[in-house]
Amino acid sequence: MTDLSEGRGPRGGAGTIPALDAVSFGPFSLRSRLLQKDGVPVKLGSRAMDILRLLVSRAGEVVPKSEILSYAWSGLSVEEISLRVHVAELRKALGDGKDGVRYITNIPSRGYCFVAPVQRGTRAEPPAPASVPPDKVTPSPSLPHRLDRMVGRDEIVAELAPRLLRDRFVTLRGPGGIGKTTIAVALAHDLSDRFEGNVHFLEFGPLKDAALVASTVAAALGLVVHHNDPSGSIVNFLRARRLLLVLDSCEHVIDAVARLAEDIHREAPGVAILATSRESLLVAGEQIFELVPLPGPPQGARLSAGEVLGYPAARLFVDRANAAGHRDDLTDEDAEVLVQICGKLDGIALAIELAAARVGLYGLREMAALLDSRLQLEWRGRRTAPPRQQTLGATLDWSFGLIGENERAVFQRLAVFAGHFTLEGAIAVAAEEGTPEDRVIDALEQLVAKSLVSSQPDGASRRYRLLDATRAYAMQKLADVGDAHVIARRHACHVQRTLESGLAAQGGSGQVSRSQQRVGLLADARAALAWSYANDDGADLRVPLAGSCTGLFVELNLLNEARIWSDRALAMLDDAGRGGRWELELQSTLGHAFMFTERNSEQAEAALRRGLEIAQALGDHANTFRLLSRLNMYYRRTGGYRHLVPTARHAERIARMIGDTAGIAGSKALLGVSYHLAGDQAEAQAHLDEGMRDDAALRGTQPGHFAYSRTPQIPLARVLWLRGYPDRALECVLPLVGASAPRDVVMHCIALCWSASVFGWVGDWSAVETMSARLATHASMHGLVPYEAVATGFRAQTLIAHGEVTGGIDLLRSALPRLHADRYELYMSAFAADLARGLVSSGRLAEGAQVLNETIDRVEREGGAFDMPELLRLRGELEAQGGNLHAAEASLVASAELAERQGALSWQLRTEMSLSQLRERQGVGDPREQLAKTYARFTEGFETADLRKARLMLNPPSA
Repeated sequence: MTDLSEGRGPRGGAGTIPALDAVSFGPFSLRSRLLQKDGVPVKLGSRAMDILRLLVSRAGEVVPKSEILSYAWSGLSVEEISLRVHVAELRKALGDGKDGVRYITNIPSRGYCFVAPVQRGTRAEPPAPASVPPDKVTPSPSLPHRLDRMVGRDEIVAELAPRLLRDRFVTLRGPGGIGKTTIAVALAHDLSDRFEGNVHFLEFGPLKDAALVASTVAAALGLVVHHNDPSGSIVNFLRARRLLLVLDSCEHVIDAVARLAEDIHREAPGVAILATSRESLLVAGEQIFELVPLPGPPQGARLSAGEVLGYPAARLFVDRANAAGHRDDLTDEDAEVLVQICGKLDGIALAIELAAARVGLYGLREMAALLDSRLQLEWRGRRTAPPRQQTLGATLDWSFGLIGENERAVFQRLAVFAGHFTLEGAIAVAAEEGTPEDRVIDALEQLVAKSLVSSQPDGASRRYRLLDATRAYAMQKLADVGDAHVIARRHACHVQRTLESGLAAQGGSGQVSRSQQRVGLLADARAALAWSYANDDGADLRVPLAGSCTGLFVELNLLNEARIWSDRALAMLDDAGRGGRWELELQSTLGHAFMFTERNSEQAEAALRRGLEIAQALGDHANTFRLLSRLNMYYRRTGGYRHLVPTARHAERIARMIGDTAGIAGSKALLGVSYHLAGDQAEAQAHLDEGMRDDAALRGTQPGHFAYSRTPQIPLARVLWLRGYPDRALECVLPLVGASAPRDVVMHCIALCWSASVFGWVGDWSAVETMSARLATHASMHGLVPYEAVATGFRAQTLIAHGEVTGGIDLLRSALPRLHADRYELYMSAFAADLARGLVSSGRLAEGAQVLNETIDRVEREGGAFDMPELLRLRGELEAQGGNLHAAEASLVASAELAERQGALSWQLRTEMSLSQLRERQGVGDPREQLAKTYARFTEGFETADLRKARLMLNPPSA
């Protein structure tokens, strides 16, 4: 609501309402106290005008009658009939009700609500949706199933759809159990085609920690973030996208949701937000849609059965009663009782459904009596309402009293699940030792039939959950009988066994995607960890539970959580636990998390080496391979090239011991990239070619596999160029940046980086510019800060290549310190060489030589690298430019010899071109003889930059 206060007019008065700057609704516009229809003034009395202005200023809200009277008749005591008279005048002037158009509705016993869409000022319109046939749109996997039959809410869904498309940010507000989620699911399904299936449904009910709201949204969007607050990454990701974001059950984490939703609404004009909450988010851009109870028949009226069924509350009751097995037709006599029941249930959908499910057992009249004696619903104001579980507490007390002891026990115990659960999970937490499992199965079946537990299909199986209000109620009952800690322990043990067994890592056969299964497990993993670390009863579970959860955190890219829990658990290890499987899992996770969240710190290496030591001692080959692979990545990132081949060789031996085809292919990829970076391109190509033969098996691995995310194709492209096959290198690159891009977000960054380097080597700088832009976007989206610096470095390369030297130098001056601070040395030498080249071309030879020599010294200390021939070549050129021809020749000869030893024909060609120019300057023999021999060894790539330059040197144009 805008905050431009304006007085009530000439009569003054007690209150103010927001100024209405050219608001419009339908054909009407309202400015100050002037109402116009299609530009023609509409005559309206002053009281009616006051009422209109007040209602319009709070459009979508129910304004109490007392508040309207106080505003329009300030200081006067008038009867309510006066209000009705002026509302009738207002409705007549607006044509309310004609041709189905509605502006003002009366909410019995509450007040009036302006229901027409109101436009205030101008808004940025989201991009127009592409026309996609509904039958071609694939429903979002995060979107729950819609009810086969929704009673009494179709008109609301129809009204909300255009409002959400226009306003982009609507909060569906109402008390618990009223049906907000049902409407949100239906609306999301209806609008799915308008967003080409891009609908993300986030259920915040299981989330207990508001600090995890942004991480939960990021995970649902498929983002990888490695910092505590991913809000900025989420906004960056959504900024240019068109999708529908449904934020369900926000009230218990409302501050965090409100901040994030406001940022998204402001910065991402193509995103529509539908929130459901018991209270408003109270942020800019939010439009409130108050969900009122289902209308029921007026109390005391004598209506026929047909007339009673014209009211949604009664229709829902009969529909759910029939679904529960009640088959008797509704008579006119029954209709009188049903009117009473609807009145007592107050139009709350959940209460209606709970009561209707028992009609088959007790009949209508008995049900009405039970409602009088056992069920006393309370309805309170939104902000002064008691805790969530109390809103429908009386309804649930009554329902709880109608089920047997066995069902009660199972119902209470199931409350420990934070989200969906399986039949196996229900048995694990609800079955007593020595008690037949059938008792739990029977009880669960009855709880589903009696609407206390919801159920939905998952392929050939089913998933279950308690509605949030029901779960809170059941949890309180569990605490009342003193079993909360016992059941929480069972739940923690079940979570540990589920994760430890690897069932989740193998994926499911049902319709629910792997990511949904993992997110579902995440809620229970967090709940189990929180309980075990907060209660002494769970002390013995803390280490094994954290150890079991770490793989889940890593797979979902929640690396901060992985680091925190691994660190906490390791601090609790006793002597008996040191050197065991849990320390192995925790150290492995801690090292991996440190590598990405703590700037490749020495702590990362220490943790990975400790994990490797334990894995080897335990004979755990899969974890030995995984840790060797992670150490290899650590050394790649930090420039420790001398460690690469030994760790990769070790990993290959382990893969062969395991005997897994994908694992062996993964070890070949590891060996290939290690030999490539260490400077042996012949060995690199041999291993990568071998790995490519089983690449299909490798690509088919799931995140739980020890060789997951290894792919030989990424380094192979660079090796092919270095070996003298530029055309094959480009053929290898193109799938990596197209439809066959790696699934893993980090590997996708690596593919973009290494593809950019290949495009730069062949001289396609427009492609480098494209790759750097994609890399910057992808890295920013997923919070991968070091890769943003790499993208800056590639952008600087393109500037220097295009002659914009000053801009390139400035960008490299900003990127290199950032990479150094992150200990991310992999790209430092290439970018430092570009900086030296740029400095020299701008007349700063000494400064450029210093940068280059420092880079060569650093690389030599680490045992050399694949690009050392190029660094030596560049040093020779700078020495020649400075007049030291003897030193230049030594550097260039060393470069050529090293390139030959490395099997890097393309480096050798570059060096021979530099040597040819030097020898021509020295006047020594035939300066192009060796260049011609090297050029003759190429069989392809003749239109790439280096080969065109060499050809021109060998065959200069005639004067």
